[in-house]
Amino acid sequence: MAKRRMLKKSINYIIGELFTECICIRLTLPNTEQEKVDGVMTEILNLQDDFISRISHTEPGNVKGFYKKLHEDFNAKVDGILDAMGKLK
Repeated sequence: MAKRRMLKKSINYIIGELFTECICIRLTLPNTEQEKVDGVMTEILNLQDDFISRISHTEPGNVKGFYKKLHEDFNAKVDGILDAMGKLK
């Protein structure tokens, strides 16, 4: 259980940093389209909900494979969000 808690804290920290970066982009760059920034922020929050719920309901039987896939999926989604944030600037 402690490992799950640490994993959830790590995900929440990463999501918080991404969300904070979006807020900074929104407030400091006046030429950005607010709707696009809001869309990225919504995507970030949906990502957090999705992965926290996935951790809470671990697939029985193939735990190692489950967490490996979770890690790969999370990294891919974060990379996609970072790309979207890069296009906002």
